[in-house]
Amino acid sequence: MTVLLEKRRLIVSPGLVPAQQRREDKFGHPQNVYVDLTIGLINNMPDGALKATERQFMRLLRQAAGDVRIDFHCFSLPSVRRSQSEKGRLEGQYTDIAEIERLQIDGLIVTGAEPNAATLPQETFWRELTDIVDWARNNTRSTIWSCLAAHAAVLHLDGIERQRIETKCSGIYDCVGVSPHWLTEGLPSPFKVAHSRLNEVCADDLTANGYHLLSRSLRGVDSFAKDFGSQFIFFQGHPEYEELSLEREYLRDISRFLSCERDSYPGIPAGYFDAETEQKLAAFAMRAQAERRPALSTELPDRTLREDIATGAAATVMFRNWIGFLFERARAASPETSL
Repeated sequence: MTVLLEKRRLIVSPGLVPAQQRREDKFGHPQNVYVDLTIGLINNMPDGALKATERQFMRLLRQAAGDVRIDFHCFSLPSVRRSQSEKGRLEGQYTDIAEIERLQIDGLIVTGAEPNAATLPQETFWRELTDIVDWARNNTRSTIWSCLAAHAAVLHLDGIERQRIETKCSGIYDCVGVSPHWLTEGLPSPFKVAHSRLNEVCADDLTANGYHLLSRSLRGVDSFAKDFGSQFIFFQGHPEYEELSLEREYLRDISRFLSCERDSYPGIPAGYFDAETEQKLAAFAMRAQAERRPALSTELPDRTLREDIATGAAATVMFRNWIGFLFERARAASPETSL
């Protein structure tokens, strides 16, 4: 079980705690322990993905922490729609976003959200999200912007409009580095990243506005960066996704189609299921479009993932580099090290 004290969690490398505490979600807050870094997660994902997103980023930070102790706070924008039960959980376990000013955040991670409006500025959370963009420039050493949050940030900062893509980019894609950068140091070429998006920002628009392209796949830009005083890192994909994350999204979209909550049947995530599963899912898609009824979701075929998807491997390297960057910046700014 997760131990919560003052709505914060101490993330420590598994090698630094007793063996009996090395369980996946075991956090403690020992007395008189110096916390090296303070990292915040502004989790704006919809209710169904909220806990999974917390877990994914906490696992990544734990794997990447090494000897660095992290004081970890979860936040959520108040304007993001929540069920009553989820609101209650957030009130008990999340830090109020109004408290972010006093916490001296070193690194911030801001997730996307489920879009509900035709354009980003029409979203109910737009003003709060852009206020966070402006705040992070002057109050963090580095901020990671994920998926929709990345699109919102570049629109607010430099007027770069995202473009709707013809078919959803969903799957595991081979990515390659575009130019050297501390974030991608040590990554193999290619490396695999999960993507799940309906929109994109284009490479030409980014470079024309001074963004540093870090990696790309055949489906476009994967990650990019720009120095705004704080080092801003942008992910169009989801390097944090767990092995089954894309499957859960795919099954959700099938259920929405069968319930007439969406018009089109979802495409099979690329490079994700093995060949036999893809054949079975393609046959099921034809049947679903012909019969289209909610109960059909119980007859989905068994599924097997490809063996080479390597979910999370690249993310561990990038987050280790990110924590290293934050630590060096924090140490350089410490009065003790400047003497």
